[in-house]
Amino acid sequence: MLTFKNILVVRADRMGDVVLTVPAIRALKKAFPAACVSVWLDPSTRPLLQGLPFIDEILCEDQGRGWPGYFAFIAMLRRRQFDLAVVFHTKRRTNAACALAGIPLRLGYKNNKNGWLLTRPVEDRRHLGEKHETEYCLDLLQSVGVHSTDLSLELARDPAADTWARDFVATELAGDPFLAIHPDASCDTRLWPASSYARLINSLRGRGLKIVLVGRKEAGDCARDICQQVSYPVVDMTAKTSLAQLVSLFRLARAVISNDSGPVHVAAAAGAPIVSIFLRRQPGINPERWKPLGPNTRIVLPPPGQEVRVDRHSRVISGSFDAITPENVLNALNDILP
Repeated sequence: MLTFKNILVVRADRMGDVVLTVPAIRALKKAFPAACVSVWLDPSTRPLLQGLPFIDEILCEDQGRGWPGYFAFIAMLRRRQFDLAVVFHTKRRTNAACALAGIPLRLGYKNNKNGWLLTRPVEDRRHLGEKHETEYCLDLLQSVGVHSTDLSLELARDPAADTWARDFVATELAGDPFLAIHPDASCDTRLWPASSYARLINSLRGRGLKIVLVGRKEAGDCARDICQQVSYPVVDMTAKTSLAQLVSLFRLARAVISNDSGPVHVAAAAGAPIVSIFLRRQPGINPERWKPLGPNTRIVLPPPGQEVRVDRHSRVISGSFDAITPENVLNALNDILP
């Protein structure tokens, strides 16, 4: 039977991926309760996991130092004497770091990203999109004898951010119920048009719901387009919240409407009712792999044959960005709200 004292979990990529790895990290700690479980994160995602009871430590590389910082981070990993690395974030630099740190058992996906440096490579079938990303993460652990079917998500709580969110609702929204709308995504091929969001918001007039737009600073132009097209004021909070504040805001929202994106998984883990808009359905980028988890979540899909299709470089081949109508999204919203 395998036993471990120091486990390193590698998930140094984007927020949605980090959130969907939480069930696997929890399963590792449950299987090896005496082990110290450390998680290698990008500094931007630390607030999502900092303080969860099954994570003993969060490690972040100082990428601002370039190669010297990378090798200093590897030296730190070597001093820590990890005996297992579980590499969910498959990159050449992460696989190389775990090998150079001398971690004897290195579990990850067999691929062309220095997969040969792993001591226990597993066939990578994620690109087929046959199951949810959270299930793929749990499946990887079977190689070290960890089996779990618990897909429930968790996030850390930040008391200061919770206080900020309550004050924001009380002062900026007069304590009224609100919808959080996230019209952003990291790839343009996932963006439902601003005009469609505006029509959706206009259709909600008279429902007694305030509207709060959230997203990165890159979503600013889209948010401004929406604000110019709506028939009543909305609150534009794009680029005005920290990640911890966004989580706290999601916890208070009556529902979250979002493109297929990382924040939709953050909202799901925060327990918010969700409507997620999926323009794409190709294997690997399909809702079967990336839909939000939870009983009070809905996905909206284009009619068959009108999905946005992309090539391997994420260039659009065919499909329509407005094949999903505001009425489709409103129907899904009505399904999860009274």
